[in-house]
Amino acid sequence: MPACLASVSFADDIVVVDSGSTDRTVEIAREAGCRVFIEEWRGYGPQKNSAVEKCRHDWVLILDADELIPPGTADTISRILPTGGEADAYSFPRKNYFHGRWIRYGGWPDRVIRLVKKSKGQFREITHEKWSTTGNLAETDAPIEHYSFDNYSDLLRIMETRSTEMAKELFSQGKRTNVLMPFLHGGAMFLKFYVLKMSLLHGIDGFVIAVTKAGGSFLKYAKLYELRKENSTGARKISSRKEDGLK
Repeated sequence: MPACLASVSFADDIVVVDSGSTDRTVEIAREAGCRVFIEEWRGYGPQKNSAVEKCRHDWVLILDADELIPPGTADTISRILPTGGEADAYSFPRKNYFHGRWIRYGGWPDRVIRLVKKSKGQFREITHEKWSTTGNLAETDAPIEHYSFDNYSDLLRIMETRSTEMAKELFSQGKRTNVLMPFLHGGAMFLKFYVLKMSLLHGIDGFVIAVTKAGGSFLKYAKLYELRKENSTGARKISSRKEDGLK
């Protein structure tokens, strides 16, 4: 958190929305002069929408606590902001770091929308929290640095949490699955990241990243299958009780 806040010192309004953190996030943010709001967790998308709405200006730079804006990227943002250019949102390549090194392969180099005009969009999904703009989207080559995982335990913890959230979201959308889909999606995800996206070039780290990607996909559909099965069983029990009451 301190490094993240220091990297956006060029901003004249910093909003932090906290949802029950157990570290010193709130204290650190207040000491840095941020406007801090403590709210119940409602999902990634809704939580970020809440933070964006609280910002005083139309142009908003959205960051997670484990992301940093390098000096060169800060200069790029500063050049964009006076006029906004011809776009209403800008995406940035994200450099993901793990065990002290930049993971160049394996699908971790991704592109994220981070500089947005709040009057021209919002986050629409609960788990993927991708910004959806009603205006024009432009790309920059200036990177954002991402330090999300400290160790393999972090990878496994996020895999477990995210797969549960995504399964629930798919279930709420009425998505269907079967007993084969977890295996198909998990296997395809491993081949995609380990072979096609070449995470194999990062040794054991690359292998673990590919395995957790595959495991997350497997668990997402396995948990969706479990939810649909539990829902179907519950519905049958209710129907049975109603029939018994009519006898």
